[in-house]
Amino acid sequence: MDTDSEAAPMQAPRGKGRVSGPGRHDMLDGEALENPDTDIGFCGWLLVGFSLLLMLLTLPISIWMCIKIVKEYERAIIFRLGRILRGGAKGPGLFFILPCTDSFINVDMRTITFDIPPQEVLTKDSVTVSVDGVVYYRVQNATLAVANITNADAATRLLAQTTLRNVLGTKNLAEILSDREEIAHSMQATLDDATDDWGIKVERVEIKDVKLPQQLQRAMAAEAEASREARAKVIAAEGEMNASRALKEASLVIAESPSGLQLRYLQTLSTIAAEKNSTIIFPLPMEMMQAFMKR
Repeated sequence: MDTDSEAAPMQAPRGKGRVSGPGRHDMLDGEALENPDTDIGFCGWLLVGFSLLLMLLTLPISIWMCIKIVKEYERAIIFRLGRILRGGAKGPGLFFILPCTDSFINVDMRTITFDIPPQEVLTKDSVTVSVDGVVYYRVQNATLAVANITNADAATRLLAQTTLRNVLGTKNLAEILSDREEIAHSMQATLDDATDDWGIKVERVEIKDVKLPQQLQRAMAAEAEASREARAKVIAAEGEMNASRALKEASLVIAESPSGLQLRYLQTLSTIAAEKNSTIIFPLPMEMMQAFMKR
């Protein structure tokens, strides 16, 4: 019974369940350090002892070869006889290495940005568009970035191009033009999940530009122009209808008071005279003209 209870916790981390957060990186860090410096063997310890002896015999000259410095934004991964030292990344500040058996790799922990080259994408509604973007990422676990992948930066760039094509291939043209923020969030989640095993955190993804073919641009411009012209005609027709209704109401008001028409004549003359016109047309009532026609 005791043997079964001890075996169960040892097998638990090997399950297929995905662990998120710092615990996941610690577990992956442990997987990357399967062979710590305690497993270098007898010959390895013999070489380490010889290196220490050589360093002591050549003091103080050898001290300059043993002391290394990493900046605040860097971490150093130390390899002793090809194995990563227990404890993971070192830094920032001073650290010591053995001159003959140790080597190290500096890893930049700052946020890195790169442009996604324009990608020719066939959308869901069979329209070819050229889309580019920008990605912001940083190394979250230096040990995983060195031990689990050959070139984390190049791999992230290639993965970003592939992800952009795959995500946009499931969208139609209208969604690409209107839902850029949603597409960026989807790309960020996909990239972050894929690069988690590499110790990389994708912080932000943005779609920069969407270029359409010239023929499609002309077709869309013609469609937009026709739509605006139709809308302008409808608005002009509605304005004329409202104006005719207002004139009808005004004529009914003037018909109730004959003197109102004369006042309207005088108001029109005042408006014309204010514009400094040389010719003034004064309308006369038709009743006056009928009197002259009878004679």
